[in-house]
Amino acid sequence: MPVDVVVMAAGKGTRMKSRVPKVLQRLAGVPLVQHVLNTAAQLHARSAVVITGHGADQVEPLLLAPGQVLAVQCVRQNPQLGTGHAVQQAVPALGDDGIVVILSGDVPLTQADTLQALIAQCGGDKLALLTIDFADPTGYGRIVRGGGGQGDAVQAIVEQKDASEAQRQIKEVYSGIMAVPAKLLKAWLGRLDNQNAQGEYYLTDVVKFAVADGVSVVAHKITDALQVAGINSPVQLAELERAHQLRQAHHLMEQGLRLKDPARFDLRGQIDCAQDVEIDVNCVFEGQVSLGEGVQIGAHCVIANCRIEAGAVIHPFTHIDGEKLGVTVGEGALIGPFARLRPGAQLGAEVHIGNFVEVKNSTMAMGAKANHLAYLGDATVGERVNYGAGSITANYDGANKHRTVIEADVHIGSNCVLVAPVTIGAGGTVGGGSTITKSTEPGALSVARGKQVSIANWARPQKKPKA
Repeated sequence: MPVDVVVMAAGKGTRMKSRVPKVLQRLAGVPLVQHVLNTAAQLHARSAVVITGHGADQVEPLLLAPGQVLAVQCVRQNPQLGTGHAVQQAVPALGDDGIVVILSGDVPLTQADTLQALIAQCGGDKLALLTIDFADPTGYGRIVRGGGGQGDAVQAIVEQKDASEAQRQIKEVYSGIMAVPAKLLKAWLGRLDNQNAQGEYYLTDVVKFAVADGVSVVAHKITDALQVAGINSPVQLAELERAHQLRQAHHLMEQGLRLKDPARFDLRGQIDCAQDVEIDVNCVFEGQVSLGEGVQIGAHCVIANCRIEAGAVIHPFTHIDGEKLGVTVGEGALIGPFARLRPGAQLGAEVHIGNFVEVKNSTMAMGAKANHLAYLGDATVGERVNYGAGSITANYDGANKHRTVIEADVHIGSNCVLVAPVTIGAGGTVGGGSTITKSTEPGALSVARGKQVSIANWARPQKKPKA
């Protein structure tokens, strides 16, 4: 049977104390609701219906943006009269032929295999609930089973405010996630009322309707609390962030990655590591990152959307961000410390980029070096070029970008300005302090600076004494 996912994302999230809607708060660099949709996509869901409300004008553009992982339809819950009322808003968007999986937009780390098992338990004819035992179940709906035994059939979910003292002692709780045949769900939603302590329409009341109708109610109980952890406050968000990052770190170390301290590691995207990669503390990885065999990453680096080839060393405090164009660092290259590689930087093997050097939209061939205090933008740099301290390519004329070509074996002295478009011929030398505005011949020495003048016995101006 096809699977349709319903995501509840209408809540105010008052405890977050933020103008940003709760479901747009970020975990590992990704909005909470996007984590949920990414998981739904792994189920090969036919569609997703997201119930919005508070902050809908901010939430819906993300959900409906081009490139979303699956087809999304938004429905609004206004006013907000409970979880059952929320799902009622999704009914017109749901077919009768599928299984509906109901998820929460603030529960980001449920795994796809867990949901697949829940769907299998549903089987197209049962109501399946995802449950877990909590030592402190305060605030959660309790799973009430018949006959008093843990193995007995589920009879009801009782919300905290409606639970008796005996029911509040139950440790098994409802996670907020269920799988249910769409046709049955629609009928049960039509029977909801708000005769309870909160005056709301509870989605959990569908359990008692299923029991009354003779439909089996089954529970898929898990033990991994992270998969059902919801986020209601900045403290909970930070706690879940660290727990998630530590889990990612352990997973990568099991594959061979060496982390100096897994508690000081942040992955906010995807990372692909070959053997014997070493990463020091407090590094952040974003987007798509590929690390070749034997790569070493120093402390306090931020690295996004790049490919670093085997044997390269990224010294501490380096910032690499390829954005859409990407960055490539060649085999055996040495980068940093305090270097910045921007989109379009393509560095060959054994390139050296030193402290306070910025490279943007430029290629550097094998063995080229820019060791300190320099800028290379929109440049093509040949093999074995030595690019001096304080030198820059002036690539922007105020309206358009222009390219600088530095051919093989060129030596650029310190504090030079290469005004693009310009080509420095192979084997040439540019004297320190020169401003080059015209292309140079191969092998030439080019010097373009004011003539030095020295005036002997010159006296500086003196301040006049105060009257």
